[in-house]
Amino acid sequence: MTTSIEAPAAPKRVVIIGAAGRDFHNFNLVFRNDPAYEVVAFTAAQIPDIAGRSYPPEIAGALYPNGIPIVDEADLADLIDREAVDVAVFAYSDVSYETVMRLSSIVNAAGADFWLQGTRTTMLRSTKPVISICSVRTGVGKSQTTRYVAEILKRTGKRVVSARHPMPYGDLAAQECQRFATYEDLDRHDCTIEEREEYEPHIDDGFVIYAGVDYEKILRAAEEEADVILWDGGNNDLPFFVPDLHIVLADPLRPGDERRFHPGEANVRMADIVIINKCDSARPEDIEAVEASVRELAPKATILRANSPVTVEDPSVVAGRDVVVIEDGPTLTHGGMSFGAGVVGARAAGAASIVDPSAHAVGSIAETYEKYPNAVGILPAMGYGDAQIRDLEATIEATPCDAVVSGTPTDIRRVLEITKPITRVRYALEELEPGRLEEAVRKLLS
Repeated sequence: MTTSIEAPAAPKRVVIIGAAGRDFHNFNLVFRNDPAYEVVAFTAAQIPDIAGRSYPPEIAGALYPNGIPIVDEADLADLIDREAVDVAVFAYSDVSYETVMRLSSIVNAAGADFWLQGTRTTMLRSTKPVISICSVRTGVGKSQTTRYVAEILKRTGKRVVSARHPMPYGDLAAQECQRFATYEDLDRHDCTIEEREEYEPHIDDGFVIYAGVDYEKILRAAEEEADVILWDGGNNDLPFFVPDLHIVLADPLRPGDERRFHPGEANVRMADIVIINKCDSARPEDIEAVEASVRELAPKATILRANSPVTVEDPSVVAGRDVVVIEDGPTLTHGGMSFGAGVVGARAAGAASIVDPSAHAVGSIAETYEKYPNAVGILPAMGYGDAQIRDLEATIEATPCDAVVSGTPTDIRRVLEITKPITRVRYALEELEPGRLEEAVRKLLS
């Protein structure tokens, strides 16, 4: 009598729909070492110059000796057909529900399954307490809140280390696990403007921040020098680490977005604390609408309100002058905003006018306005590489203005070479009920 031996099932062929962040993390945790899956490609969106590259073999693992190609999201349907893809995994953030379901329709029409992975399979557990700072949209005030909480922890005598949502725009293998404590670290890692916007303020305040590609390695390295770890979220994504205290920022300047963008609503539903920020800039009825919405989504969460006051470094550069305003890039692009802290600061400092630079835009900056017309009138700080930085410089120089107001969190003067005077606008978190956040943090630590 003979027995037949069934051949092992062929691995499911997978494409991960991403934007150089969550997609890499989900691959590392779920797919990298599992022979039941074969990831044939990543797709790219939101971030320039990622498509056409590869996820390198040095970090892709033994199952991928040649690495994994990264292709443009526009080729998704053809890719599914060409590579006989079984499953498409959606893995990026700050996208409308309409966009998510349109991609699902493309995937399903091409014959593949469409997956959204949950927190149980994509969060790492730390040996140290974790406080996560996330949001319903990009540009709500996560970074200023992270720094605010870091100062609270510092007063308790705790060693604090932050881990930033990934921003791997350069050499992915070299960016596997990055530690930033000095400006020299920023230069050594050849950081883009977008990276500097997130890392510099932590360094200015005397804190260490980690980022990169492999968040298992990042977490274990951070645990070696921290009593408490802060998750400094990106876009409106979910944290990569299991939080012991989950703080979520909501935006009354974009009321209703807490219910319309993925995965911002999931963040609210998970929240221990929801901070309705920018109350000093929003209409009272919009603040009330957001609070009512949050109470329905997260009835057990504590809801706090906060202002986001701005200060202009040198008002004399602005007063009575025609100025160009530079704002945080993602806030004006996929964040959908038409102004930020820079505009608020310029008006408060008495600018004669805010000059629209779009007619003078050069190269990739002109392309940004075409893709994101909501940004017209303000200059998004696009600087994902040297070429874009040169385009940004050329646009400023070509625009007829007296001065430049920078509302980005980085000191953009460190990377731009222009002849016009620049002053910075800074912004901070200001609780309407001082001490409530510190009370929650101390409760966690006790």
